[in-house]
Amino acid sequence: PVLETEDAWGSVEGPVSIVDLALEQKRIHYPLVEHQFVLCTVLYAIMRFSLKSVKPLSLFDSKGKNAFFKDLTSIQLLPSGDMDPNVLSIRQQFLLKVVSAAVQALCSSQKAKEVSDEELFPFEKGKNWPALAADLAQYLQISEDLVKRHYVCELYSYGMDHLGEE
Repeated sequence: PVLETEDAWGSVEGPVSIVDLALEQKRIHYPLVEHQFVLCTVLYAIMRFSLKSVKPLSLFDSKGKNAFFKDLTSIQLLPSGDMDPNVLSIRQQFLLKVVSAAVQALCSSQKAKEVSDEELFPFEKGKNWPALAADLAQYLQISEDLVKRHYVCELYSYGMDHLGEE
């Protein structure tokens, strides 16, 4: 990009400006950043809902695991469209666990009003975990409809028929 500066700034002496430093940085490989984002979201969901017996790296194949330890500016081979059915099964189970835990947390927070979820997790205000799980399904190559159907079934099983109908 071309940045226009005033003439007065041209004669300034001192360290290199932050704009010049930013322009000199290598470009990041955006799919690799998305891949890291998926891992962060998975780890946060495991932490938030205290999911037991979930191994986060088992959700990724060998190419995906190797990509986590590379520089973000490097172009890495990321998982292709052909995935191992076992990995897809583990991913599907994980997403369904997240949805189930989210509905259970919603149900328990509605029953116990003395301490709201927003007080315990103020940075999560307005976070819709089932919708996040459906979005995550795209990245993990799982059917969004499967996740949404499970969400509706969970709502009905917890007696939240009014939300399930929506």
